[in-house]
Amino acid sequence: MKVAFWVLALFFFAVAVTLGARYNSGYVLVVSPPYRIELSLNLLVAVLLALLFIAYFVVRLAVITIRLPTEVSDFRARRRREKAHAAMMDGLRAYFEGRYAKAESASAAALEMDQSPEAAAINAMIAARSAHELRRYSQRDEFISKAESSAPDETTLRVMTHAELLLDERRPEEALKILGSLRMKGDRQHTAALRLELKAQQLGRNWVAVLDLLRQLESRNALDTNLITQWRRYAYLEGFKSRTRDSQALKEYWQNISSSDKKDSKLAAAAASASAALGDCPTAHQIIEQSLDNQWDSELAELYGECPEGDAIRQIERAEGWLKSHPNDASLLLALGKLCAHCGLWGKAQNYLEASLSVEPSYTAHLALARLYEKIGRSEPARHHYDEGLKLALRRLESD
Repeated sequence: MKVAFWVLALFFFAVAVTLGARYNSGYVLVVSPPYRIELSLNLLVAVLLALLFIAYFVVRLAVITIRLPTEVSDFRARRRREKAHAAMMDGLRAYFEGRYAKAESASAAALEMDQSPEAAAINAMIAARSAHELRRYSQRDEFISKAESSAPDETTLRVMTHAELLLDERRPEEALKILGSLRMKGDRQHTAALRLELKAQQLGRNWVAVLDLLRQLESRNALDTNLITQWRRYAYLEGFKSRTRDSQALKEYWQNISSSDKKDSKLAAAAASASAALGDCPTAHQIIEQSLDNQWDSELAELYGECPEGDAIRQIERAEGWLKSHPNDASLLLALGKLCAHCGLWGKAQNYLEASLSVEPSYTAHLALARLYEKIGRSEPARHHYDEGLKLALRRLESD
């Protein structure tokens, strides 16, 4: 529509000029002694217009000629950038497709081209990751060094990549040292950096640091809750293992655990077992009692009968109180049987152990009952329960 309008306008203009020129009888006299030139007005207008157009094109040609070197330079720079961008895209595509050799060569080629520091850092990191996947560790380190020299301000990108690759190579100490540079920059709050630091501390078996990092990540909702619970439990369990020779250190370690973490029955069982192994039965019982009062766990109930102390009668009364709420718990019945046997209450111990076997047969209950029969001089039932316990243990080993 717009083109038709302009064609129509030009047509009317041409008609108007033609009619004006046809009926225009004016002339122009140019005097330059001794010359006199007389021209029609129409011819003068035509000549002036022609000169105007010629002057315009001459000026345009001069401008283009002057700007030509700059245009050529800009064109070449643009072509180089386009070529570098295409190489970078090829490298990224090949990396995510798992073609690491091609990704390394494409990114390395892009790294040698004219590009911004940000693009140079990205190309260097893709090349480094690709070389790492190909187990070319020396080339990987060279690419990381190139990133540091060509893009010194892209510290986070370089450090995160380098630390991740070192952890994949199981070099946690070096990874922690590199991640420390982010803390010096004030980037410790970087969530992804905290995840990497957590992995490094786990590989380095620095369990106190692991627990601190888990608290930080939990406050940010940065990890799955079940995963945090599992890792925290493992860290605490490793902490118990390192204190299995010092009952006081073990006791202090348990006391310093937060009340919410003490609710984990697996931790309570580990702490109670470690305390019992060191002969600190009162602490083991206290841990078990507090945990079972808060949340019932059959494993802990069975542990309650493993370390009877002088006041075993109090333990029996406490366990019988739990039995009212958990009458069919085989582990609790087993613990009560062991406690009664320790106090010489043979009849009561026999009843509890047989009740445990009736609810859930176990090697431990058969063994406890066999030992009880031995103590009261009944060798035949004792032999029977030894045999039954051994058969049950073998069946479970075969099923596993």
